Amino acid sequence: MRFLLDAEQRAFAESLDAMLTAADTPSVVREWSRGERNSGRALWRRLARAGVFGLAIPEEYGGLGALPVELAVAFVELGRHAVPGPLVETVTAAVLLSGADPAAKRLLPSLAAGETMATVAYEGAYALDGDAADLHLALTQDGLRLSPGHGPLRPSLDPARRLAPLAPGGELLTPDPPLAQALAYARLATAAQALGVGLALLDRTVAYVGRRTQFGVPVGSFQAVKHRLADAKVALEFARPLLFGAALTLDPADVAAAKVTACEAAYRTARTALQLHGAIGYTAEYDLSLWLTKARALRTAWGTPRECRALVVSGGGGRRW
Repeated sequence: MRFLLDAEQRAFAESLDAMLTAADTPSVVREWSRGERNSGRALWRRLARAGVFGLAIPEEYGGLGALPVELAVAFVELGRHAVPGPLVETVTAAVLLSGADPAAKRLLPSLAAGETMATVAYEGAYALDGDAADLHLALTQDGLRLSPGHGPLRPSLDPARRLAPLAPGGELLTPDPPLAQALAYARLATAAQALGVGLALLDRTVAYVGRRTQFGVPVGSFQAVKHRLADAKVALEFARPLLFGAALTLDPADVAAAKVTACEAAYRTARTALQLHGAIGYTAEYDLSLWLTKARALRTAWGTPRECRALVVSGGGGRRW
């Protein structure tokens, strides 16, 4: 399958890249990790005005309709710039709420406008950024519930991903939420975000080995270093068509294949980036760490590699490539 983004989709990616570059996202991430929300919420509203959250929200609720390819384009850029916050969870919440009329009329417009952040998790599991989210959705045996809040925060490998259990109880929004569709969107967005993280890690590492010298020559001129970077590049580029192919079909097996491939490629690139940066790569003060920890966290978010591979092998109950 040959898949190329059209001119409008490329322009959308370029506009997000320009906006996020100007926003100095590393400083936003560090503030978010300290629990300071002002710059993160300001960036969130700008993303909403650019239409990012509306890509999973029906037009009648203030969104742009279901546009999974454009959603993948957006989340690659969000990952490339390490944007913090419950991004995937807000998209997932939007899909879950789309079938929850009249709750959809009450809650979706504010999600599309960026006025509300949402987090969602299964009952008893940890929700991302429960302390920052305005809307807490819990998937229970009864259906989708509006949780009254969250429990104490728990540490995470990625300081910008703050975890907390959701409080039990709350209003039952719908007894039959579109779980399969929501999970497909969650995994698609996670895969796209991971691909962006991997691309950023590769770009930063290529630039670093071009500057660092050893024996009077750039480290990047060494054959072993070239091979490591080439392997990372191949893995990331192999994940790209799987991602956009899955965005076209939204088939569970296709999305699972894209998720495991993109996340494993990003994780492999993170290991390469850490090794080629040497000791400086381990320091939290160095911006590379913002992407390193995110690559590891996304690897198991919304489905572990084992779970995704099992779904691919079983066919996901639908069409396979």
